Amino acid sequence: MSDGRLSVFKTYKLYVGGKFPRSESGRVYEVTDSKGKWLANVPLSSRKDARDAVVAARKAFGGWSGATAYNRGQILYRIAEMLEGRKDQFVREVAQSEGLSRSKAADVVDAAIDRWVWYAGWTDKIAQVVGGANPVAGPFFNLSTPEPTGVVTVVAPQESSFLGLVSVVAPVIATGNTVVVVASERAPLPALSLGEVLATSDLPGGVVNVLSGRTEEIAAPLAAHQDVNGIDLTGADEVLAKELEVAAADNLKRIFRPQAVDFSADPGTHRLTAFLETKTVWHPTGSLGASGSAY
Repeated sequence: MSDGRLSVFKTYKLYVGGKFPRSESGRVYEVTDSKGKWLANVPLSSRKDARDAVVAARKAFGGWSGATAYNRGQILYRIAEMLEGRKDQFVREVAQSEGLSRSKAADVVDAAIDRWVWYAGWTDKIAQVVGGANPVAGPFFNLSTPEPTGVVTVVAPQESSFLGLVSVVAPVIATGNTVVVVASERAPLPALSLGEVLATSDLPGGVVNVLSGRTEEIAAPLAAHQDVNGIDLTGADEVLAKELEVAAADNLKRIFRPQAVDFSADPGTHRLTAFLETKTVWHPTGSLGASGSAY
């Protein structure tokens, strides 16, 4: 092998609608490691990119929300399989992005893959936790079942570039929503690489859309977008979160407010239920014969 071989640098792109576009603005910005060393140029998304991502997410919503919970679980598990196969890449990117040793980065990636599997297992179980038959008095019965909210914007954690990312994205799609992710501004590489994994799994295009760039520039139009149904503000600072909440109120978006989170801890089910609606169906009981028995 020639000692003068040139390195082939990776071109990072957005992930929108199952495809890998560059920003329509043509802009990029430099991403550096924890020591300030250049890592890559990544797309600097625009408001137009944000709108395109919402269109893609809405188009995918019907098919994804209409799939069986069991099928969604299979697809999420397949994503975990793909992540396992590309573990070395994610370990390198997490180590560079978060300034961790390789062994600590490997622990983070293992935890992220395990977290993805954990949420995959919840897809066909959450309905039993938050739904069921309700005790009512009268000649009727009713059943409550959870349904996805719709298109959700997720402002990903700024510091936890992979474990935190998985922890906020997986529960949203596990329950049948589609998502537009605003990746960590400082450390977007694991999020953009996740898009490559999603594209080679069985996840339909548009279910997850990943944007990189200035968090405030991308999140503001998404918070105000009339076809976005919910927004997770985990990665927004206090000032930005307040601004986004005000914008989101215009069409009564569901809001998951930012809070201090230890992403290595047991996640519980609160993120699974954050973007669920409850549908209750009432049905009259009727006589089954002369005996007067009823159902």
